[in-house]
Amino acid sequence: MSTLSVFSPAKINLFLAITGRREDGFHNLVSLAAPLAWGDSLTLTPADRISLLCNDPNLALDESNLVFRAAAAFKSATGWLGGAEIRLEKNIPIGAGLGGGSSNAVATLKALNQLAGDIMDRNAMRKVAATLGSDCGLFVENSPVIMRGRGELTEKISEAEHVLLRGRRVLIFKPNFGVSTRWAYGQMAQDPGHYLRSDEAEARLEQWRNSDQPFDESHLYNNLEPVVFAKYPALPALHCILKERFDLCAMMSGSGSASFAYLRQETPVAQVEACILDALGPSAWVMSTSLA
Repeated sequence: MSTLSVFSPAKINLFLAITGRREDGFHNLVSLAAPLAWGDSLTLTPADRISLLCNDPNLALDESNLVFRAAAAFKSATGWLGGAEIRLEKNIPIGAGLGGGSSNAVATLKALNQLAGDIMDRNAMRKVAATLGSDCGLFVENSPVIMRGRGELTEKISEAEHVLLRGRRVLIFKPNFGVSTRWAYGQMAQDPGHYLRSDEAEARLEQWRNSDQPFDESHLYNNLEPVVFAKYPALPALHCILKERFDLCAMMSGSGSASFAYLRQETPVAQVEACILDALGPSAWVMSTSLA
């Protein structure tokens, strides 16, 4: 095999309830997360060692990068002695809450496994992925999942439920700043009143799962929004503008700073994009895509 290219999708959290802080310092959550039909790509060429190149000059290319960590974890778990030059085409913004780093890590695991002759099965990959990041389980499945624990426990939704999500058009947008996930969770821990009890979170999801109806705007939820919005008021202000002008219900994904809104057939997308850039400035980022 000379070269291998793999897709590394972004994700959004359609439902995210942080339910409490654990003794190990992580937080428990209940989330419905879905991969997108858009993201990064990785191209691997067999080599003597692992190396990484990227089109984004802002991305660290040292051992702190999740691609390197994933490669090291794969080699440790399997004993594989090979290597690869990895070229990462980065489209997913950094610090956006769109799972770019976790997605890149899992894409690396999958690609190296192909290069090595599929020596790691799906269960082993899940275990390795869980050591790399809380979002990684989603990308192992590469379909909408309900995430629990700190995110490492994943439940694939049924095909009937997936049909209610697949292909739904969304507009994603991000200001020219990111939000630190560690900071956002730290703020949450300082005010436990923001937590949602796990039984209440599960009940909200079950209400949708038992309805046979699309996951519409009334089901969107993210209780990280209040702590992030308190520091970055431009985000809730823009959400209000989009609601007033275009009847779009925007929701932050993960810990932000990216948000998303469902698009309807009649939504004037160009006008919405212009409104976002006018509110956040020309350096803001906007992308139209769909749920995978």
